Amino acid sequence: MRTRRGAAIAAACAALLAGVTACGSTEGSSEGGGSTGPIQLYGTDGNMISSFGDEFDQPGTLRGMKGTTPMAPLTDDFKNRLRSVDPNLGDFVYSGETYDAVVMSAIAAELAGSTAPAAIAAQLIGVTSGGTPCDTVKTCLSLAASGTDLVYSGVSMSSGGFTDVGEPSVASFATLHFDAQDQLDAGKMEFVTAGDETQASTRTAPPGARPANAAASGAPLKIGGLLPETGDLKLAYPPMAAGAALAIREVNAAGGVLGEDVVFIKGDDGTSPEVAKATVASHISAGVHVILGAGASGVSTAVLPQVKAAGLILFSPCNTAASLTGADDAGLYFRTAPPDVMQGAALGDVILRDGPKRIAIVARDDEYGSGLEENVRAALDRSGVTSDNLLALTYDHSAETIDFSGGAEQIKEFGPDALVLIGFAESADVIKALLSAGVEFKH
Repeated sequence: MRTRRGAAIAAACAALLAGVTACGSTEGSSEGGGSTGPIQLYGTDGNMISSFGDEFDQPGTLRGMKGTTPMAPLTDDFKNRLRSVDPNLGDFVYSGETYDAVVMSAIAAELAGSTAPAAIAAQLIGVTSGGTPCDTVKTCLSLAASGTDLVYSGVSMSSGGFTDVGEPSVASFATLHFDAQDQLDAGKMEFVTAGDETQASTRTAPPGARPANAAASGAPLKIGGLLPETGDLKLAYPPMAAGAALAIREVNAAGGVLGEDVVFIKGDDGTSPEVAKATVASHISAGVHVILGAGASGVSTAVLPQVKAAGLILFSPCNTAASLTGADDAGLYFRTAPPDVMQGAALGDVILRDGPKRIAIVARDDEYGSGLEENVRAALDRSGVTSDNLLALTYDHSAETIDFSGGAEQIKEFGPDALVLIGFAESADVIKALLSAGVEFKH
């Protein structure tokens, strides 16, 4: 059962909805409404997870729902290695990105010859560009230990490399489909690529990087988890936890970093700034060098000043808010997940291929929701979807129970062909409200 904060919001429209314009005159409403047939439901990375189906009592509720998530094609070997960590693993969302974040941190520390966060940060971008190619933990760490400039080809970071601000220049997105058992249908998964390789950094190991056979300092490398064990994003925790555990195991099996095993200290971000700040404070006291997380973009934004003040690295495997591209981070924030300007384009393409005429977007009211909604809208606008054929609403994600009854009636009156739902586990309440209002989804 998920945990949320705050009291339930009122059902009244003014309190319920934060649409693009004032309630009652929301952008996208037009006389006469639109389609009265079943609506195609789309999701995004926060809810396109098999465990999202556990939020519903009626089997088949999600059948036909489709959406996108950042994900590279995963080999059977990698999946089997993940399952050796967690035999019950049902999803792989952000597992590769988490694995790569840990491995890249280890390689950068080995290259730097130090666990000092600033020294690691100076190496991280160069780890993905130029130099001798390597694609296994053992090979990459061996090259790094000898002071060799290298380029890591990982699970998610397999092409393009980091930009100069420490995020992917190119990313792969999976198109996912829910089946009749409310599980993702692997047989229907497709992949598309977004981004621009010309934006990849050409940075290599900076002056002062560890020369061959130089003495190392500061071991052991300590990485602190800041992942969503609880809260509305806890659906995504198992694959991220498995990715981190697998990377730590393989790094240590290859000899560790600077001659010692990497130490991983678990930590919960709670999908909550308050919980995350307490975890960061604990990690600072424990002397960690790299913090792995947070899960939600808004949580990372909230803790970044605290992390920066402590001089530590914040490295997220799943932050996607475009606003974090220009974050005031003193060069200490990195992410293996791509910014939502890419996912907006990928999801927009998936939607437009289905040919809807009128589209509704419902997003949680935080940095992730508003940012991705803006990027999806931009993609639809570029393809000619006019404002009078688009309805955009938000909901208060912090409420104990999401009362979306008023929003459901607005959507029903608007009559869209397609509905895009941008949220985490709590977005199940939006679907339930729509069903209670008599809205039908395509199966």
